[in-house]
Amino acid sequence: MTPGPPRVAIVIVTYNSAPVLGGCLASLPEGAKGVRLTAVVVADNASKDDSLTLARQAADLPVRPLQVGRNAGYAAAINAGIAALDLAELDAVLVLNPDCRLRPGALAVLGAALDRPAVGIVVPRLVSTEGVLHHSLRRTPAVRRALAESLVGGRLAGRIGTLGEMITDADRYERPGPADWATGAAMLISAEALTELGPWDESFLLYSEETEYALRAADAGWTLWYEPAAVVEHIGGEAKTSEMLAALLTVNRVRLFRRRRGRIATAGFYLAVLLGEAIRAAAGRRTARASVVALLRPSRRLRALPS
Repeated sequence: MTPGPPRVAIVIVTYNSAPVLGGCLASLPEGAKGVRLTAVVVADNASKDDSLTLARQAADLPVRPLQVGRNAGYAAAINAGIAALDLAELDAVLVLNPDCRLRPGALAVLGAALDRPAVGIVVPRLVSTEGVLHHSLRRTPAVRRALAESLVGGRLAGRIGTLGEMITDADRYERPGPADWATGAAMLISAEALTELGPWDESFLLYSEETEYALRAADAGWTLWYEPAAVVEHIGGEAKTSEMLAALLTVNRVRLFRRRRGRIATAGFYLAVLLGEAIRAAAGRRTARASVVALLRPSRRLRALPS
């Protein structure tokens, strides 16, 4: 890091995000106090609403509206936003969902954590707009964890030692420390790590791209650090209601595991995930039914996001 306040840019990915983008942008002046905010790139995936108009109207911010040209996915828009920046002139880039709002001073706290040795990614404490904690931290995907979450659910499995992939221990969210990966709604990444790791993997479209990036960073020796003193409000939740997004999330979990592990382990992981979705589909959950179809019938899997 350079002397003085860290030089930070923000990349916000939008797609028909007008209902939430205004609140996100309005939070940035206070949220970025204590850092040198050099640019706010709003990378828009061909929205049909007023997302880009809202970005252009944010006169008190160094906003750079960027038209990606199509609904290319989260990773592709992040890559386009980062490509519009000069990483040599920055200490870090905050990747931010448009449905997030920074609490005052959050960005400076995240930036300070990057001074720790080998820390390349810092994530905040995520809460709902009502202040309820989001369980955003995760452990490395494993067959036993997928099976446990399929049989007893992610929240319960997370309470049994390290059995679950999702970390649900409330005490863990009260103290800073490393994590294997975290949900990607808000991630501050050092310019050095961005330069070394290269682009985000665009093949995932949505979901698992942050998992892949964090695990790839760990492979290269970078640590992902959780900093609870930095608080970000996050709305989220579309994958819980959208059949299309739920299916994409589920399939991408298996795709990522297959890339990192052998055939036998991948077969076990696939069957564990399929079992969990089948159990929930039998209970009447429509999103789980869509996930089962996508897992069993590759021809029904989403290969491009709707325009």
